[in-house]
This record gives sequence, C-alpha cells and structure tokens, in this order.
Amino acid sequence: MNRRSLIALLGSAAAAWPVTVRAQQPAMPVIGFLHSASPPPFARLVAAFQEGLSENGYVEGRNVAIEYRWAYGQYDRLPALAAEIVERQVAVLLGFGPVASLVAKAATATIPVVFSTGDDPVKVGLVSNLNRPDGNVTGVQIFTGELEPKRLGLLSQMVPQASLIAMLVNPGSPQSEVLVNDAQAAASAIGRQVFAVHASTERDFDTAFGTIAQRQAGALLVSNDIFFNSMRDKLVALAARYRVPAIYEFREFAVAGGLMSYGTSLTDVYRQVAIYAGKILKGAKPAELPVFRLTKFEFVINLNTAKALGIEVSPDLSAIADEVIE
Repeated sequence: MNRRSLIALLGSAAAAWPVTVRAQQPAMPVIGFLHSASPPPFARLVAAFQEGLSENGYVEGRNVAIEYRWAYGQYDRLPALAAEIVERQVAVLLGFGPVASLVAKAATATIPVVFSTGDDPVKVGLVSNLNRPDGNVTGVQIFTGELEPKRLGLLSQMVPQASLIAMLVNPGSPQSEVLVNDAQAAASAIGRQVFAVHASTERDFDTAFGTIAQRQAGALLVSNDIFFNSMRDKLVALAARYRVPAIYEFREFAVAGGLMSYGTSLTDVYRQVAIYAGKILKGAKPAELPVFRLTKFEFVINLNTAKALGIEVSPDLSAIADEVIE
C-alpha cells in the first residue's frame, strides 16, 4: 500500500463514519486498543501496557475495560476495526503502529487518541506540533527509520566481507520507499550495496529469502515494520535456514535467536502509551501531553547465533553492546 492508497483508504473510510458524539462515560471507562498485528507475539508487551496503566491506578477488569482489536497484519481491516471501537464510545482510542495510528486519528475528531509510531508524527499528519499537539491526538514516537543507517553500519562491522546486503521491507508501509532510499544512501557511503526484497504476508517470506540466496547477499537488514515484529520467529528461523547474518530492530528478535538488534525498547513504548492513556482517563487533554520521543536505544548481540553462523564477534562490537546473549 503506497502513501496515495493509504490516504484514499483513510478518506473513504472516514467519510462513511458518522460524527462521534461523546456520551457520558460509564462508571468503568473503556479503552480502545487498535493494533496492526496479531496478539501472540505481543503478549509480553500487552503486559507492559497493563503495568503502565496500573501506575496510574487502573487495572483491567477492576476499574477499566479494554476493547482489543487486532488486524493480523491486514492493514485494510483497520478502518472497520476502528469504527467498531468508536461505536463503543470509548474514553480513549490507542493506535499501535504507523497505519493503525493514522486510522485511529481518522476515525474520530472527539475521542482522545494516543498513537505509537516510528514515522515522523508531523510529516505524516498525526499532529502539527510535537510539543503542543492540537486537537484530540498525542502519542509516542519511536525512532525507527532514522536508525536504519546505524543498523547498516553495525551489520557491516559484524560482517565486513558483505558487500551486497539485502533489505526486507513491507510494501504496505507508507514509509517503505523512504527507508530503502535512506539505507541505499548509507550503504553507498561505506562502499556497500543494498537491494530491497518485499514481504507483506507470511507467504511472501519464502520468496524473499529465495531471492536473497539467489543474489548471494552477504547479510540482511530487516526494516522497521510492525508486521515483521509479529512474525519474528518465522524471520529468525528463515535467516538461520539460509545462514544469512541479519540485524533487526528490537531486542525481542535477538532473544528469539536473531543475530543482533538495535533500536528502542518496546516495553518502554507500550508502558508510555499506557501512562498517557491513564492521564487522559484522569482528565488530561491530549493537547496537554507533548508527543513523547523515546531516545534510549539498546544494542543486543546473540553470541550463540554468531557461533552457529561461523562469525567471530569483534571485541569492539562486544564492548558497545548493551547485552550479549550467550
């Protein structure tokens, strides 16, 4: 899905929705939870979200209810799922992932919306100002795409002989072209080449890895995408089968057996979204909550995977890693 298609999707869906009128909230407020992926890989993160709520005194089932809606990687389902949540007249609507965040905003102009996205919230139109969000929307920005050159550099240090590097991207992401262009520019600056392989469904992965093997790529950069995160066990298994050294965005990939990861802490992301939701339940307005920008990054190396791939991790890389899994 390119950016034009996404805008058309949002526009047509929003036109079909009635204007939402805030009703008096019931004794137990309801949170709408809109997610682009599927539940199982995110169980630990949902627990982190619930912990964040508890810091504000809210416990699911005791004094707050949560309406969960998962798109299972099918982004075109999100508008209908958002409409279901809006009809429920929730107290706050949460969007997890770039597309879900935009759909959540398009679904209502009155219900407070809290997003989490790796895109620039101003550039994609979620807010007009990071410090003073206008309207009914605020949220958490994850630095993702900006980190692709950093991940590429770490991958090149780990596998210095890899002159040709594959980059896995989801063509359904609005920022896929930007991510590839940035990575290719960064690769050119260090004497490497990057080519893109695409996957937007689970069945696309085998084809993508077949292309990686056919072109004899020396390493793999897995780009930021919430769908890829939900499929991390599949991706890690394929990387092991094809014996391709890969770097991923989040620690969870390295824990699952991926070679290395560099990015923000997802537990911090979900906890912060919950904190903002709790503040709104207590009466805060989205405009009073600046977009929260996570700037702490973690670099994780899985030493067992490196050994399985025949890679000797340099002392320099080990020294800068936040965690080495043995």
